[in-house]
Amino acid sequence: MGKRGEFTINIALIEDGQPAAGIVCAPALGVCYAGAAGEGAWESDIGAEDRRPISVAVPNNAALRVVASRSHLTRETESFIAANCVSECKNAGSSLKFCLLAKGEADLYPRFGPTMEWDTAAGDAVLRAAGGFVSAMDGSPMAYGKESCRNGWFIAGASGVEFTMPEELA
Repeated sequence: MGKRGEFTINIALIEDGQPAAGIVCAPALGVCYAGAAGEGAWESDIGAEDRRPISVAVPNNAALRVVASRSHLTRETESFIAANCVSECKNAGSSLKFCLLAKGEADLYPRFGPTMEWDTAAGDAVLRAAGGFVSAMDGSPMAYGKESCRNGWFIAGASGVEFTMPEELA
């Protein structure tokens, strides 16, 4: 078990290179998040039958809430945070960062470090179903099904979020 109990079990359905559905379960926290394209997103307690709908928040672009990785906080991420109007920076483990965005508890997740498709696809599906996005650095939606399964850098966020990309990262 992870030191903070933030490990997740991630399952995603990829269709035509895009996440069509996903589920992120955090057993130690007792919660699962799920979403499907065209169906919306929800959270539920493990073992319970009720599903609570979730959706991204309308971001306050003058006071962004950013979520970042505890264990992979890079110089590039620190530069990105410094270049933007960030009022709060939350740390979360694993794919829970996508879920914090999906349920409206954060606005932006910049990732300037390596990830693998199995780490991101399910959370990406939940976030997109909740009204958010995950974009590659060129602005295109993150694609899946690459031979190497390695992701490039990306930005995930709530619809309507505005941010400044530091010159050294553009």
